[in-house]
Amino acid sequence: MKIKSIVALLACTGTLAACSSTGPRQPLPPVRQAPTVDGAWVDPNGIVSTFRAGTFSTRTTDSNQLLASGTYMMVSDRLVEINMTSLVRNTQSKVNCALVTPSQLNCTSDAGSQFSLARRG
Repeated sequence: MKIKSIVALLACTGTLAACSSTGPRQPLPPVRQAPTVDGAWVDPNGIVSTFRAGTFSTRTTDSNQLLASGTYMMVSDRLVEINMTSLVRNTQSKVNCALVTPSQLNCTSDAGSQFSLARRG
């Protein structure tokens, strides 16, 4: 009986050893980071909007005059909500922007106006 048990134990050990791998390990796939809007964006008129760490500002390109400022938050990995104050009109508004590509934001204000922003180099 002892020999049968030893043979069975050796067979199980051999089977388990065959299952383990000592070859090179496959690297894990890179962690996919959520898209971000941080950085400078420009509209078709050349007005530059900057997103940085939850703050938003829009400035003219010629004199760097502040036109609007506010805050933003990523509602999802493709939707940005901006709460801003226009210094030109002295009004507050909410703008929702969809990140349609890593370099294009399509935006709609709470008044219904639509515009696009392109990521600046």
